[in-house]
Amino acid sequence: MISCPTVSKQEIRSHYDLATVFYRLLWGRHIHHGLWDADESAALAAQQLSDTLAREARVARGECVLDVGCGMGGSSIFLAREFECRVTGITLSPLQRLWAKTSSIWHGAAGRTKFLCADAEQADLELAAFDVVWSVECTEHFFDKPAFFRKAATWLRPGGRLAICAWLAGDQPLDPDKARQVYDVCEGFLCPSLGTRDDYARWIADAGLTLEREFDWTPRVTRTWELCDQRVRRSGVRWLARLVDRNTALFLDRFRTILKAYQSGAMKYGCFVAKLPR
Repeated sequence: MISCPTVSKQEIRSHYDLATVFYRLLWGRHIHHGLWDADESAALAAQQLSDTLAREARVARGECVLDVGCGMGGSSIFLAREFECRVTGITLSPLQRLWAKTSSIWHGAAGRTKFLCADAEQADLELAAFDVVWSVECTEHFFDKPAFFRKAATWLRPGGRLAICAWLAGDQPLDPDKARQVYDVCEGFLCPSLGTRDDYARWIADAGLTLEREFDWTPRVTRTWELCDQRVRRSGVRWLARLVDRNTALFLDRFRTILKAYQSGAMKYGCFVAKLPR
């Protein structure tokens, strides 16, 4: 695991309050990577990641889902509309909660979704209340990742599934240059740490969950950062970011860093589906 001790919880909250507009302008309603099979559009690739995760997690019609790190509500609304799931979304950002709630109304999903502004690491939710705990690119921001997985297991009903997509540090040991790439990503994207594939497998097992499926989607998601970097350079949005906040400017500046980290093997992109035994 590669750690960045300078990151704080307040910085993460402020980042998403300030950067959500940049995410929406540069990428779309889903604040996560795209998953490519061929030459799909970025919007279709982003939807394909949600579609694929739902399929691998065996999401069934009418299930109760907890969306940890729901962002602007993209996944929550998708699950509510496509599968008629009852979805509770959690975000650290008040702005994102408002955005998600408004978007759910706009897309006709308000009756099946609710959104909470809460710290998922501290959240006190009903035990054994969810069929699926879903989290796409959120665990990177947690300070005590093993504790989160233990807590997530208590939220699941027996037989429930945990569906995770996560940025990962590459296989250890990393040489100094690759370790620096990961550290720079952590600093720019406000991740207290990035765990490896083996770290996630251990945390899942230690929480009493059974890892059923896992995937290395790195080659299929890397194009995300090629496109994001192109859009930043063409739009001139970096100059606006510098007027807004130092961390937002650093976030945009590190787009090339994460692209290089994926290309060099310093980072990977993993998907994990685990089950709580009955």
